[in-house]
Amino acid sequence: MKKFLPIFLSCIYGLATPSVLALEDREALVPLPSLDDFTKGKDGWSFGLGAGVEYETAYEGSDEFGFELQPAGAVQWRKGDNIFYFAGEAFGWRGLRNNDWLLEASVGFDEGREESDSDDGRLDGLGDQEEGFELVFQARCSFTPDWRYWLVSRVVASEDGNLGLFGVGRRFGTHTDGSGSEVNLVAVFHDSDYANKGFGIDEMQSAASGLETTSLSGGLRSFGVDYSYRHNMNDNWQIYAEALFEYFSSDVRKSPIARSNYESEIGVGFIYIF
Repeated sequence: MKKFLPIFLSCIYGLATPSVLALEDREALVPLPSLDDFTKGKDGWSFGLGAGVEYETAYEGSDEFGFELQPAGAVQWRKGDNIFYFAGEAFGWRGLRNNDWLLEASVGFDEGREESDSDDGRLDGLGDQEEGFELVFQARCSFTPDWRYWLVSRVVASEDGNLGLFGVGRRFGTHTDGSGSEVNLVAVFHDSDYANKGFGIDEMQSAASGLETTSLSGGLRSFGVDYSYRHNMNDNWQIYAEALFEYFSSDVRKSPIARSNYESEIGVGFIYIF
């Protein structure tokens, strides 16, 4: 986990340097389909509202799947190469620096896990986890002015532990308004607190659930791939789709909570841009 903090901190130097846009017709802050950007290249307020449906695993490590309706959209305020936003339960900022550094910081909630998340009773006796604050820091560095290829790093810090990832991404399509598609390949790491929050079983939980006591150490959590697609149907309506596949490391797969070797989800939705 610690090895990822310098990756993010090394990006901070860009905050002191104004951005130089290589693409004069750029509408989105960066043309990445994975990021909501409703500003259409203009400073000031922008707003998008919509909904989507996701088919996903019931909880981390589950072999149960189900549909879930999710709100979509955000309230954004842009000033030059900076966007401040409120999206669901997250407040954040993202900024473009030197045209090839995208930095982002946000604070949000981790919903936690509940015993009722498993319809088959696989979580009975493990108790409900409380919601908690998360701080998320992310940096992407593009190899090209048009954001065709990039490196990405992310750090999630919470009172229940820390998680970090590092990976590479590629964008498909030629539009600069944030439409098109992209794919990211990542390796995910967690510390022992974060690992045991999701997959650990203490003695009290073991006695209540009948599952074997399990304690995990920090290290590699998983390898993953995610895909994002976004299409502007007209000036106001936007359709998006996303998919995620995460394959757990051998340490995680040994946990009795991990009924499956992987986690996956797929979703699609619509957003109306005001």
